[in-house]
Amino acid sequence: MSLSDLALRHASPKPKPYKLTDGDGLYMDIRPTGRKYWRLKYSIYGNEKLYTIGQYPLISLVKAREKRDSLRALVMDGIDPADIKAEQKRKYLNKQLQTFQIVAEEWHTRNFDTWTPRYGKEILVRLKNNVFPHMGNKPISDVTIQDTIQCLHKIEDRGAYDMTRRILRLIGQIMRYAVVTGRAVRDFTPDMKGSLKRYKSGHYAAITSAELPEFVNILYRNEARLFKRTTIAVKLLMLTAVRTRELIEAKWTEFDLENKVWVIPANRMKTRIEHVVPLSSQVLELLNELKKDFGHKEYILPSVVRSDKPLSNNTILKALATLGYEKKMTGHGFRSLFMSTIKENFDYRHEIIDRQLSHVPNNKIDKAYDRAYFLPQRTALMQDWGNYIDCLKSAK
Repeated sequence: MSLSDLALRHASPKPKPYKLTDGDGLYMDIRPTGRKYWRLKYSIYGNEKLYTIGQYPLISLVKAREKRDSLRALVMDGIDPADIKAEQKRKYLNKQLQTFQIVAEEWHTRNFDTWTPRYGKEILVRLKNNVFPHMGNKPISDVTIQDTIQCLHKIEDRGAYDMTRRILRLIGQIMRYAVVTGRAVRDFTPDMKGSLKRYKSGHYAAITSAELPEFVNILYRNEARLFKRTTIAVKLLMLTAVRTRELIEAKWTEFDLENKVWVIPANRMKTRIEHVVPLSSQVLELLNELKKDFGHKEYILPSVVRSDKPLSNNTILKALATLGYEKKMTGHGFRSLFMSTIKENFDYRHEIIDRQLSHVPNNKIDKAYDRAYFLPQRTALMQDWGNYIDCLKSAK
């Protein structure tokens, strides 16, 4: 006999579970707790199976019958509804496991060897501080433009506009990785053009070539009483025009003082290309001073606090501030100062200066030969630069 809504509503729980049968395998299972479940009993390939349709009254009598008929149609086609349900559950659980954070960390691990170790760590820190707290636990396939915009706007609210764009680029790379690994449909970040605040990006603070003579005299007089190694670090930045990180993490094993070259390995270079720095007589003199004090250490400029660690970038900035150049000069600013001063005072081709600054060539052939490209000319350039700095020491 078929069931009715009235009978279902008035069906009371008993000490033990009992059934109310509707027909064609469909019945209601009434538990002692009072909960009522629709279940379907069916047979496929000689095996008796039981399928739970759902709870009453969330699923009405009419809906339960419709579901029964659709499930029986599958059985008639030789398809086990329980297998479909299990696969749907597996996909759901897998989706919940593929969160943005899990995929991002996997992407980070796979790409870590392509970055310098420090840059690789910085990327993960940026994600942990700016992205994971907002959408890290969300399945990556469910992450939307709106989620990302809300995340980026929180960074903008701190005034970190440059970081906002860096994070957007990272999210785009992670989404593209999710697409190719089958965990997202598309990368939506290209659609976000114009969604961020416009701002004028600044350059690293740097003095002009006209201000260089005064700076050189202040630095070499050292009336600010900077530590010896700190003073030498600033001098080396000025005389070599390398990036701050490339200098402060330099190790003695990278230097060939006899042949007057410093070979910075590719894994420490921003360009990921090994870079040869010709050493002027002025630089060699400073390195020999350091070697007397720290030749037994790993780093040429060990930290004052921990000698097994390199000098910090903050030490350079504090030194420049102490010299009276806070917000007027940075470690990186020596590179632009080098380029502008050389162009104003010497007759060197732009390509030679570019190679000395380890800028990545646009030409693929140039990239392949960048290690020694213009090395004789760059050797002359760096000695001319050192001599020029020496001349400025007596400038009034």
